[in-house]
Amino acid sequence: MKISKNRYLQGFAMTVVVLAMIRCIFPSVAEPRDSLVAQNDSVVSKEAAPQEEEKIEKKNEKAPEKVVEKKKEEVETPQPQKPTLNPVTAIQSPSRFFGPDGKPVKHRIYSVPNYRVTFPDSQSVQEVSAHKWGVRPVQNRAEAETRKAELVYVGSNPYFHVDKLRRSIPYLVPRASTLLQDIGRNFFDSLQVKGVPLHKIIVTSVLRSKDDVAKLQRYNGNATENSCHMYGTTFDICYNRYMTVEDPDGPKRRQVGNDSLKWILSEVLRDLREDKQCWVKYEVKQGCFHITVR
Repeated sequence: MKISKNRYLQGFAMTVVVLAMIRCIFPSVAEPRDSLVAQNDSVVSKEAAPQEEEKIEKKNEKAPEKVVEKKKEEVETPQPQKPTLNPVTAIQSPSRFFGPDGKPVKHRIYSVPNYRVTFPDSQSVQEVSAHKWGVRPVQNRAEAETRKAELVYVGSNPYFHVDKLRRSIPYLVPRASTLLQDIGRNFFDSLQVKGVPLHKIIVTSVLRSKDDVAKLQRYNGNATENSCHMYGTTFDICYNRYMTVEDPDGPKRRQVGNDSLKWILSEVLRDLREDKQCWVKYEVKQGCFHITVR
């Protein structure tokens, strides 16, 4: 049987009319199922409420003395007092510097398993970042003086000491200068949490001109023609010398060896390297960490 367009529309109209009549006669059909269940539950709970109240009243009548005793126990039982927090731990908890009792915590010195394995970044690795963040190499010191707009002066400050520079000049790109500040600050923090007297790291080399590199190659086999130091992104920190921060009221002598300070410095550099802030090469002959900003 072929259904024409008119018959299809007539059937559809009749179906709509029938459904509309059913909804008018039984309006609950259009309500959501969840609301119907909730209404049924409320009706059942209202019917069951008087029965439950009667059961509770019967139980209370049978054992009134027990109820009174429980109330007395609740009144007489003292409430546990909340422990008072130390003002230091309350403000800084959790803290690396203080324990739960408010006393300073002394952290252990772990160092790194192996210096060469932990700091393996060679010249070829560091050169990529040097080209990315560095300046155009300068020919000599006279040209470097005209490029100060691109560089930041690096001098001794509370966090590090700049050694007497013979084959470099005290300038870095701003990104590398910030990294050097972070290393010095983090080194101070590590000394404090480990209970070690404060010492400054010593910077032995920064920006080098092409003439400086040529002279350095005469007696330093590690000095390459395309040294990262020429881009202002690289600096050296010696690991066998440190500057003691003297306490005016304390003893005028060293209280920690260079090896312990080297261990702490290696922890700081490892954390920054793992945080992808720098490349680090452990230089054995030169006695320094060769560092380039990333």
